[in-house]
Amino acid sequence: MSILLYLALGLIAGTLSGMFGIGGGTILIPGLVFLAGLTQHDAQGTTLAIMLLPIGLLAVMRYYHSGHVRFDIAAFICLGFLIGGLLGANIAVGLPNLILKKAFGIFLMIVAAYTIFAK
Repeated sequence: MSILLYLALGLIAGTLSGMFGIGGGTILIPGLVFLAGLTQHDAQGTTLAIMLLPIGLLAVMRYYHSGHVRFDIAAFICLGFLIGGLLGANIAVGLPNLILKKAFGIFLMIVAAYTIFAK
């Protein structure tokens, strides 16, 4: 898959993380599975690699030993996530609490519906 796709996934995940305080799993795992064609195991292992130190170290080691970590993809997503996190935080702090809360709820409903109904 394209490096631009991985950078975009990182940027989107970072932006939404900065806005809503969510983890990469809400965006990155579905994105890697549905857009990049990774298996669920590879998507989870790769997403954990992004959060390797110190959060996911042991989990990443387990996925890595099973052959389910794509460090080549994780590096580009990290770069986008770093920039996107700042972008999202800048957006979020300018929004009223009620608007941010409603936007977060709508976002979660969209992700849930897509996850449930996607083939």
